[in-house]
Amino acid sequence: MAIPNQISAFIMALLAAVFWGISGTCAQYLFEEKGLEPAWLVSWRLLIAGSILILYALLQKDSDAIRIWKNPKDFTALLLFSILGMVAVQFTYFYSINLSNAATATVLQYIGPLFVVAFYAIKNRRWPVLVEYASLVLALGGTFLLVTHGSFEKLVISEAALFWGLLSAFTLAFYTIQPVQLLRKYSAATVTGWGMFIGGIVISFFTNPWHIQGTWDLGTWLAFGYIIVFGSLIAFYIFLRSVTIIGAPTASLLCCVEPLAAAGVAVLWLDVPFGGIDWIGTFCILITIVLLTLGTKKKAF
Repeated sequence: MAIPNQISAFIMALLAAVFWGISGTCAQYLFEEKGLEPAWLVSWRLLIAGSILILYALLQKDSDAIRIWKNPKDFTALLLFSILGMVAVQFTYFYSINLSNAATATVLQYIGPLFVVAFYAIKNRRWPVLVEYASLVLALGGTFLLVTHGSFEKLVISEAALFWGLLSAFTLAFYTIQPVQLLRKYSAATVTGWGMFIGGIVISFFTNPWHIQGTWDLGTWLAFGYIIVFGSLIAFYIFLRSVTIIGAPTASLLCCVEPLAAAGVAVLWLDVPFGGIDWIGTFCILITIVLLTLGTKKKAF
């Protein structure tokens, strides 16, 4: 039965990546066509998804959902994760989409693993290995092609979009590294659920979630519902299920499908211009993730 389980895990990881990619395109649709703002969408996404995950943990009689509040050190770490991890990565990603498009923003965010490698290289006081240098060159080359189309004279996206896209990659790295100790002590549903809910409360101080903005019709509800249900709850759940069967390195490698899904749907649905050079830049960055992931798996053995 091991092989069928592994096949289902592969499918779940791929579906999670596709759901996340389409979620970014839905966000672009809401920003461009329906007049919603990134901060407002982030606040509701975190509040609703966080509430459901916490409720799920409580219904599963997961004692971690309460126990995490009893340790001041862990609660402080959770608060840091909520603000500088959960809120930061969501807002910078959505704001980058608002300034450019879902395809470009998603690809730029996938430079994040390079920041993870850099952090551990500094922490462990070691020089990067050859595969990491190759990944750096590919990532920089892919980013250059994506934002300049090979020209040294101009950007094809705004400087602000590039800044927020790279900031999104940095916050993704923080989001990946910072909660490691918490996840070793508490369930993923507890850490993510409380991280989302607390983050949603914090960002609500800077945006008024109760003030309904934009145009709400069937298309708005469908895109908004997709982001909450498929882009948050289901994607998170099936990705974690896949991790328990095939491991985090393999599951993360399969998630390289996300930028392709975001780019493909954005081109087909929203007519986002994405030419040959853009695709070359995208594949350069995806090869970066493959190299880093395979390098990590070899070290594990």
